[in-house]
Amino acid sequence: MYNRIVLAVDGSENSLRATKEAVKLVSLTPGCQIDVISVADFSKSKSEILHTQGREELELKRRQKLAPVEEILKQGNVAYKLKILHGEPGPTIIEYANKEKVEMVIIGSRGLNALQEMVLGSVSHKVVKRVHCPVMIIK
Repeated sequence: MYNRIVLAVDGSENSLRATKEAVKLVSLTPGCQIDVISVADFSKSKSEILHTQGREELELKRRQKLAPVEEILKQGNVAYKLKILHGEPGPTIIEYANKEKVEMVIIGSRGLNALQEMVLGSVSHKVVKRVHCPVMIIK
């Protein structure tokens, strides 16, 4: 069915649910690989940098935040690559998915109501509109 899937995660409950759904999907397709990407948001990274001792500690904190995602993938015996990208989440996920020519993007929904989504915009909505492959949004 699919050979290469992008799973966009941020360590939240929604991304853990998305990870579980990705494992289910991949279990149906032997040989499928998941590219797990997490985007270090520029708007939040300034605060992260100010509150850490150095680059190594910052990378360790980011990896620890993604440890539950990795655990779910390991339990499901899923082949995956983890990448931490830098930038604004929506455009960075879109650029990666389109450049790498993946076959599907799986992303969690933050659960904004209609007004919040209209005012703030949502990463998942941006991805759906601009990526060149099917997108599965997990709620």
